[in-house]
Amino acid sequence: QVQLVESGGGLVQPGGSLRLSCAASGSIFRINDMRWYRQAPGKQRELVARITRVGITNYADSVKDRFIISRDNAKNTVALQMNSLKPEDTAVYYCNADLVPSGTNSLREYWGQGTQVTVSS
Repeated sequence: QVQLVESGGGLVQPGGSLRLSCAASGSIFRINDMRWYRQAPGKQRELVARITRVGITNYADSVKDRFIISRDNAKNTVALQMNSLKPEDTAVYYCNADLVPSGTNSLREYWGQGTQVTVSS
């Protein structure tokens, strides 16, 4: 059973930093793209950052120059370093990955359960 589990959310003051982590567990043959999404109350889920297996990254305009996505292929993990946080960054953050479970030839999409990030003074 493949799972994605996030950690690292919490309450932080404006201008502060947080680091989110996500670990993929289970029988995994290969992980392709890994992403972070977020969903604020009353809003649609939006893509925050994406990283390919070889480390190519893309960011939403709203987080460029403030957030950094990284991954460790050996550990099947992805992280999101969030700096200069703003109240509008408040949301539930979700880890997402396209991966091939061991013993299959199927590329499947998996989601984590989400972690709350609240930016407030």
